[in-house]
Amino acid sequence: MKRCIKHPRFLKVSVLLALGSISSCILLSQNADPDAQVSSPTGDEHILGIIPNYETVSDPHKPVSALTVRQKFNLFAKETFDPFTPASAAAGAAISQTDNDDPKYGYGGSAYAQRFGAALADITSQNFFSDAVLASLLHEDPRYFRIGPEFPFWHRVGHAMSRVAVTRTDSGKTTFNYAGILGMSMGIGLSNAYYPAASVNGAEVAKRFGTSLAASALFNILPEFWPDIRQKIFHHKAKS
Repeated sequence: MKRCIKHPRFLKVSVLLALGSISSCILLSQNADPDAQVSSPTGDEHILGIIPNYETVSDPHKPVSALTVRQKFNLFAKETFDPFTPASAAAGAAISQTDNDDPKYGYGGSAYAQRFGAALADITSQNFFSDAVLASLLHEDPRYFRIGPEFPFWHRVGHAMSRVAVTRTDSGKTTFNYAGILGMSMGIGLSNAYYPAASVNGAEVAKRFGTSLAASALFNILPEFWPDIRQKIFHHKAKS
């Protein structure tokens, strides 16, 4: 699960989401069933029925075949063109608009439209380079692989966040996440072509890269714990 975060304010939102997920999972871990696993290899396609979750392999014990090039491009398309994407871009543009944060297009309706378009372009380009093009060329798997509730809670949090830098190859080996890091860098580099001059300099580019990297790491926490949360919710509903 990848998200393009261009400003520290967006990172704060990501931190809040991650902390909320962690808090819920600490409570769940006190009496979670280690054998409770979802049957589908990819789990729910939407977390809470809203957030796209197409790139998560939910069952860590079930063998999973390598993705073909076509399947990687399909994953990119499903993740990018999900209705949640323009909604999150619109929210991000609104947050940026409040104080004329990056990209510094100014104020007013025209500036908001430019911010919204830039946010969509950022998400699309980073996903395209990382999940489709580079993952195919470098034979890396763009999916997130859960380790599941049999591991300690904080180990799972560390695993989730580390996947921003570590991934699997198509053959199942562990490798540095070249596709993710290079794709993120290429998307940020491309954004310099349509960002206003005030937002295109070394410091701003470095800040965008750092916040994007941190947000991608934080966003991995939710798909790691979502099957546990979902099982707990539906378990309680079934008992009531």
